[in-house]
Amino acid sequence: MRDSNNIIPVTMALLLHAIIFGSMIVAFDYTRPTPFTPLAVQAKLVTEIPERAPPPVAEPEPVVEEPEPAPVVEEPEPEPYNSEELRRQAEEEKRRLDALMEQKRIEELRRQEEEERKRKEREEAERKKREEERKERERIEAERKRQEDIRRQREENERLRRELEAEERQAELAAEERRFAARNSPEMAAYEFAIRQKIRRNWSVPASAQADTRCTVRVRQLRNGDVVGVTIVSCENADDAVRRSVEAAIRRSSPLPEPSNPDLFDSNLTINLTPEIQ
Repeated sequence: MRDSNNIIPVTMALLLHAIIFGSMIVAFDYTRPTPFTPLAVQAKLVTEIPERAPPPVAEPEPVVEEPEPAPVVEEPEPEPYNSEELRRQAEEEKRRLDALMEQKRIEELRRQEEEERKRKEREEAERKKREEERKERERIEAERKRQEDIRRQREENERLRRELEAEERQAELAAEERRFAARNSPEMAAYEFAIRQKIRRNWSVPASAQADTRCTVRVRQLRNGDVVGVTIVSCENADDAVRRSVEAAIRRSSPLPEPSNPDLFDSNLTINLTPEIQ
């Protein structure tokens, strides 16, 4: 609207300027003088140029407040004819993606569970290994202590055995000394005489025995005097009948007389017998 109002004044101004410029050219041609020899006159051509009409001043246009544009409401695009198929495909795609995500979630859970299981297995294996090592150390320590106890017990037993043997040897030596002293005492002579007298009372001397018959007999007896063995060491000037009679007499004399002094007892007696022939 603003451009259409300025076209007419501008066109009129241009046309007016063109007419004025053409008139000036024609007037200049008609006023040119005929050539002659003029005096030396200097002249100055002054051409009046009509003043140009000032261009019309454009009045300021009134400011018109433009109304605020109405909010643009996007109209929904019309659904294509195959919207149901697209919806179905979208739903299938969504289900596929959901199933894929669920599968990945399940796989991740399984992976975490597997890692947790392996971690627990490693921890359990390490715990069992530590427990076995501890038990092995305890077993080795117990075995060491047992061997040490056995060694100490053996040493103690050996010490006690040596002490006991020493005591027994000392007791035997003391008993032997007492027996030696007792055997050379009158008590020993009386003990042996009592034994011989009991045997002679039970000896049935055979007719083959002679006055110079002499038998040496080893008699084994218990502490109570019971005879448990008779061995004829020698019988001078004696036959088998005499030998058998001597053994029978000793066995009939069991138990033998006990000594008045225990130190006189001897489990292995050596007795010399001679028959008393009237």
